Amino acid sequence: PMTTPWTNQVPVDKPLPEYPRPQLTRPDWANLNGIWDFAVTAANAGQPASFTEQIRVPFVAESALSGIQRKITQNDKLWYKRTFTVPAGWSGRRVQLNFGASDWRTTVWVNGTQAGAAHSGGYDSFSYDITSLLNGGTNTVVVSVLDPTQTGGQAVGKQRINDVAPHPGGGIFYTAASGIWQTVWLEPTAPAHITRLDMVPDLTNNTLKVTVRGDGVSGQTARVTVSSGSTTVGSATGAVGSTFTVPVPNPRLWTPEDPYLYDVKADLLSGSATVDSVGSYTGMRSVGIARVDGVLRPVLNGKFVFQTGTLDQGYWPDGIYTAPTDDALKYDLQKHKDLGFNMVRKHIKVEPQRWFYWADRLGLLVWQDMPAMDTRTPDSAARTQWEAEYDRIIDQHRSSPSVVMWVNQNEGWGQYDQARIADHVKAYDPSRLVNNMSGINCCGAVDGGNGDVLDHHVYVGPGTTVPSATRAAVLGEYGGLGFKVSGHEWYPGGGFSYEDQADQAHLNNRLVGLIDALRELRLPAGLSASVYTEITDVENEANGLLTYDRQVVKVDAARLQAANRALIEASRSPATPVTLPANQYKSLRVTTAGYTDRYLRHRDGAAYTDVVDANSAGLLKNDATWKVVPGLANSSCYSFESRNYPGEYLRHREYRVYKESGSGAVFQADATWCAVRGAGGGVRLSASNFPEQYLRHYNAELWLATPGGSHAWDNPASFTEDTTWAVEAPWAP
Repeated sequence: PMTTPWTNQVPVDKPLPEYPRPQLTRPDWANLNGIWDFAVTAANAGQPASFTEQIRVPFVAESALSGIQRKITQNDKLWYKRTFTVPAGWSGRRVQLNFGASDWRTTVWVNGTQAGAAHSGGYDSFSYDITSLLNGGTNTVVVSVLDPTQTGGQAVGKQRINDVAPHPGGGIFYTAASGIWQTVWLEPTAPAHITRLDMVPDLTNNTLKVTVRGDGVSGQTARVTVSSGSTTVGSATGAVGSTFTVPVPNPRLWTPEDPYLYDVKADLLSGSATVDSVGSYTGMRSVGIARVDGVLRPVLNGKFVFQTGTLDQGYWPDGIYTAPTDDALKYDLQKHKDLGFNMVRKHIKVEPQRWFYWADRLGLLVWQDMPAMDTRTPDSAARTQWEAEYDRIIDQHRSSPSVVMWVNQNEGWGQYDQARIADHVKAYDPSRLVNNMSGINCCGAVDGGNGDVLDHHVYVGPGTTVPSATRAAVLGEYGGLGFKVSGHEWYPGGGFSYEDQADQAHLNNRLVGLIDALRELRLPAGLSASVYTEITDVENEANGLLTYDRQVVKVDAARLQAANRALIEASRSPATPVTLPANQYKSLRVTTAGYTDRYLRHRDGAAYTDVVDANSAGLLKNDATWKVVPGLANSSCYSFESRNYPGEYLRHREYRVYKESGSGAVFQADATWCAVRGAGGGVRLSASNFPEQYLRHYNAELWLATPGGSHAWDNPASFTEDTTWAVEAPWAP
């Protein structure tokens, strides 16, 4: 339906030829990606007599790159078949058949005999030792996959059974991805061999905690060596399955700015003989929660840095769940870096291990969501399956330095036992942060009350999320600014967003205005991270920073990068808060060139600017005088009480600004303004409940104005000057 820059680079045979498991490497392997025979039967049918089609593995049957490109439902079973020969050089070793991922229930036969138990799970890798099933010549492998998508109870993320051709609707859910969707490959191993390395940096002791997992092990020991280039920095030996430590003296710390990776080698030893060796890598870094200047914050290597990222759905118009090439997989992460982000939230999908490798290499902090079940309440079987798959996902990615937080559930979709699950995940991987529910304020979500962060979703945002006594404050989703690029729409005319932008100028002004509001107002108020929706358009969602085909970057990359870098730097070197003289009378003067003799005044209950001087009438001087008091809704901000109408305050209502009295939470919030440093010693006043909107004079009237907004009073011309005020001596003391 759409081509990406990599669509035509996908070879007919042997797509995705890269080694698929960068944190556990062996030199010998054979890629089984490519053309397989293919058939579809009824869900309850046995193996078909003939395979009448062909499919390009590992692209799902719904995708164009698979060569099939049609809807698969819960009534279908997918069948794959191909032959292979085992290289002669593998003689005497065990042969493992590995699947990066296949959605959902996968059964494998080799030469007519089933290889182990069927695998249930769409996002975790799995393997079979097929040595005893091989015939010494040409072997035949047959795979069946049943994928009920949202009609089943399993984790599905954003997948829904829809037409595969572009069509209107779909909302925030997208085309299903059924069957094999990650690399299939063969690997020779020793009978006793390493299956996983669990690596946890310990910066307190300058060591790497390592647990070497193995299969077929009987009395062997493990040796782990950490190197920097060609220099060995530490080595240690320990029991297989037990944790031991490797010294890493004076470690070079992994950060987004310097994502330094150490080489790791693990050997399985039988006496002095090495029976298996694997390569890997690690990054020395720590993740935690700490009080920073009295505020609970997430810390990396003991230091707070604001985490600014995007929501990354991981969908492709040509491959759906599978990026067309490794360069394409890397591209979205590189774009995060180019745009100044230091974090990515992988949204209810788990990518291939090479995606994590690129995040580790490029230096992006990763929030990894567990893919959600359907939005209904899951039954006991679905819960058991979901939790088991979640544990396997954690196991398979627990050594990636980029992963800093596990996100358990999202907006209440399929929610249950939130607190128990958060406690379990924290105990299962104590080295990372846990988010019990992203979007606890949204959509009927129930907060488990625990975990490390308190996570709100606010569209367009940025909202007013603040930390609690036990959890840091994060903005798990915001933004969603939409702009459609003609010629780059999945279904032309069908796109939607959370707030459409008239043109790219409005998009850039609005986007930078949101990030500036995070820096100027929400960061000082305790917010520690934000996730912008989203890095690319996805099908009919048109709120990406890039188009769905990755052909167009919609935003001003340099300007967005500068805004993100300013936000990150502000978290490292906080600016001195702007304060106003509380409980004193003051007058607010316009700073826009040519209008500096005008002051903010009320007239007939509304707010205006007017020329005020020593010869002005006493009534005008009173109207232009305000008592600065602690904010009615937030004592760290301010409210402005009329000099001649005590009890009446400057407040916004439907964008216009008035002098009014009132009570209740809404009035108090509307009448509260937060001070932001302006140019030339001036002050900008942001609405306490709409932090990205500022008090502005426009045609002598006072308005609540939005950078990049669509109203006349949001006009970008002289926006900063019009929203900057000089706080001066009162005209009516």
